Formats: sequence, C-alpha cells, structure tokens
Amino acid sequence: MAHFKPELLEELIKISGASGDEGRIRDFIIDYVQSHQSEWKAQPELFYGDGFQDAIILVFGQPKTAIFAHMDTIGFTTGYDKSLIKIGGPRAIDGMKLVGSDSKGPIETELMIIEDDDGQKSLKYVFDREIDRGTNLTFKPNFRLNNKYLQSPYLDNRLGVLNALNAAAHLENGAIVFSTYEEHGGGSVGFLGRFLYDRYNVHQGLISDITWVTDGVMHGGGVAISMRDSGVPRRSFLNRIISIADQEDIHYQLEVESGGGSDGTMLQQTDLPFDWCFIGAPEDHVHSPDEKVFLSDIEDMMELYVVLMKALN
Repeated sequence: MAHFKPELLEELIKISGASGDEGRIRDFIIDYVQSHQSEWKAQPELFYGDGFQDAIILVFGQPKTAIFAHMDTIGFTTGYDKSLIKIGGPRAIDGMKLVGSDSKGPIETELMIIEDDDGQKSLKYVFDREIDRGTNLTFKPNFRLNNKYLQSPYLDNRLGVLNALNAAAHLENGAIVFSTYEEHGGGSVGFLGRFLYDRYNVHQGLISDITWVTDGVMHGGGVAISMRDSGVPRRSFLNRIISIADQEDIHYQLEVESGGGSDGTMLQQTDLPFDWCFIGAPEDHVHSPDEKVFLSDIEDMMELYVVLMKALN
C-alpha cells in the first residue's frame, strides 16, 4: 500500500526552500503531480498561483479531510559583515557546510561561531568573497541510507512532503495542502484552511510532519500520534484516529509533549472549526544536517495516512 521512495526523497532534499523562499520546491511538486497523476487512483484539481503565494492545494473528489505538509525548511540569511541570521531554529555547528547562490554564482561555505571577550557568540560565514546581502543559505545535502535508518538534512519536512505525495496516489476523496512559512512562525495555513473550509467544507486536518525522539517517543516505536504539544487537538477526533490505527493494526506510539508546534497549532489559532492531529515519524539530531529517522517508522507513517484518508473522507 505505502511505498517509500528514497530516490524521490533525495531529490526533494536537494531543492532549497527556506521559509519565505519556497518557489523552487513548489515548482518541483507541481511538476511531479502533473507528471505522475495519470498513474494515481484519481486525478486532483490543483490550486496555486495568485492568492496562494507559494503554497499548493490538491483536491480529490469530495473531500472532508486534508493533509497539511509544510514545504519550507530552516536555514540562514546573510547579513552585514559576513554575519548569518537564523531562519527558524537551525542548530549552529562550527564548520557546518552551507550552500546557496547569489548574483555572482553558486556558493558552498562554512559556518563559524565567533565568541567575543564578553562570551557573546555570533555566527559568520567563511568564504573568499562577500556574499550578497540577504542571500539564503541552507544545509549542504548529505543523504545517507542503510537497511535500518535514514540520515540527512531536512527530513523535517521533506519526509512529510513525501508522505503526502504517497497518499495522493491512493486518494479518491480528500485534499492535500503544501504549506509555507511553518519553520518561521507559520502564516499560510490560515488562508489555506479558509479556502478548503469555505469552498469544500473541509474541517479535518492531518499534520504530515516529523516529530522528535524524546524520553517517551523512540526510534522504531512506530509512527507518533501526538496527543498534544503546545496545541491541544480535540479529544474526540484524536480518539477516532487512535481507534482506526488499532483496527488496522498499524504500529504507533503516543506522544505527549508540553511544547513545540506545527501547522496544526497555527490552524488551531484561526477562527476555523478544524479538527486536527499531528502524526509523524520521530527523528533524532533535530534541525541539524544529521537528522535521523528509522525506515520502519517511515513505513508506518505512510501506511497510517493512506488508511486514515480513506476512513475520514
């Protein structure tokens, strides 16, 4: 049913798309959908362009439930005097490799952590010239796969995007939202949710994103169904999801956290009566070039989404 495609994931990871600069990953996804939809169970209507910024919505049949997968990533912006300013919350590791391009061509540079006499730290880049001010730099792709786990930058949230594209192949009814800005404060799910609610009466959302390995959420423990983070989903909807996972005998673990957020949290802060639940594989080395996810958890995530989108639409 669910088919993990590491080669597609590697392609997705190679495409830069820091928050606010999602145009390239948007274009890749649109091209992928248009090239592969003839192989899918049903063909969606695509919405993008004017009024959608860099976001995309796919609508299949008569939807009741939408998958939300954010396309953007963390990264850095070049500032003054070779400084680097964080986009979202990336880890800063001395010597880490960053890539991008500016008006003078492609860039591969290294991050340097500078500490002054007062112990204050700042981030700089090491390069043989000044990079154009305002250039976005992202982690250099480094895709590593074995028979147990996958390690790479930007599994958050290229894996969530991959999961949504996998679910698309099986949908007859439902919607998929590829959102923007999630890593740097949200900002798009409000108008995207409004579009789906007003036009199709969609009022349920599954948040296809990657969570964290913690004391209670382990590698190999199955896909994490989040009972809460900084947002609190409605218990009746959550219980329905858990019941479906139990009935279909899908391997999962329950997450209960006091902090963190996602497109689900942003959706809850709108005035839309959306039920939502975050469901994703857990990763270690979060927001670094070495994010790590177990293959079995990816497979459980993909299988659960296919089952849920059939049951909830």
